[in-house]
Amino acid sequence: MVGRERERRSRARAAGGLVAAGSVVCACLAGAACSGPESVAQGAEGGDPVAVLHRAADRLVAAGSAKTRTAMEMASGGTRVTIRGEGVYDFEGRLGQLKVRLPQDPAGSSEHRPITELLAPGALFMKNRGAGVPDDKWVRVDTASLSDGNLVTGGATDPLAAAEVLRGTRKAAFVERTEVAGTEVTHYRGTADLVRAARAASEGNRKALAAAAEGFATAEVPFDVYLDDEGRVRKLRQRFSFANGHQKGTVEVASTTLLFDFGAAVRVRLPEERDIYAGRISAEPGEAVDGKN
Repeated sequence: MVGRERERRSRARAAGGLVAAGSVVCACLAGAACSGPESVAQGAEGGDPVAVLHRAADRLVAAGSAKTRTAMEMASGGTRVTIRGEGVYDFEGRLGQLKVRLPQDPAGSSEHRPITELLAPGALFMKNRGAGVPDDKWVRVDTASLSDGNLVTGGATDPLAAAEVLRGTRKAAFVERTEVAGTEVTHYRGTADLVRAARAASEGNRKALAAAAEGFATAEVPFDVYLDDEGRVRKLRQRFSFANGHQKGTVEVASTTLLFDFGAAVRVRLPEERDIYAGRISAEPGEAVDGKN
């Protein structure tokens, strides 16, 4: 897939993501047989929301692609930061591209350059990462090697991985019918289990979600999700918790993913081997990791 260009065009379809964690995310980024629409309505009217949510990732794959906006809020030691991103995602090819913007430096007004992230099966590629990486080089990270399965580290949760967490839903309840960006949706609230999600996930996300199940402070993931009448995720807010490596307590992370313009064109070109940085990269003060992970 390296160097291969993938493009998907809009077509008619029937179903049609800091400070201390803070240090985890900012350090990694900156160096610093599915049912139809009626199944959703049944969930809203007292059917089985759990079954509906188990199928949500499949509905996205059926939709093919979408544009996305992400927000990752982190709270640690009384400090809260938000990392935002936007881009496109190909659910069939499991390829995406995001521009991720880090918050301003705590001590000043200078801003980091936006980081370009490419999402691919089992890998995260980052450009403009900093930490001594040349401007024309990419950093490649094996997502299965990350203790959070890249649900947090990249500063934006992979949209398909976020949806596949819903495969581990243990309990969920209908909240209301409402709107998201002008689209009528059904709001569900529940809790998913990462161990269960990993077992039910597609092959490309299985190892990453299994790593997250072991790496987070708890495998339980509370969520709020909004599905349109095609059963597709329009908005998904998930809350993760992991141990703070620098001080006592845990870091709370809220990841929000918005999906819209289903069927949008997606063009992702993965970097060639010669464009991937192979040196040592600062992960946190006094630490380093290998490139081409």
